[in-house]
Amino acid sequence: MVGEYSSLATILPASILVGYGIGYYLDKYFGTHFWYLVWLLIGIAAGMRDLVRKVFVDFPKDVDDTDDTK
Repeated sequence: MVGEYSSLATILPASILVGYGIGYYLDKYFGTHFWYLVWLLIGIAAGMRDLVRKVFVDFPKDVDDTDDTK
């Protein structure tokens, strides 16, 4: 169970870092200064989506495992 949840600590920072990296290199390529912000926001949104999806998928399984009424 610990292995499943250890990935939660890396989902959001990794998504943010990837989004920022894409935007940074697009800014360097096109000579602009706004793509890093756009892709940073996309990375944050993707990280939050994955984080919430992982928590909501696993939450019912954990509740069923700790159900003592059986």
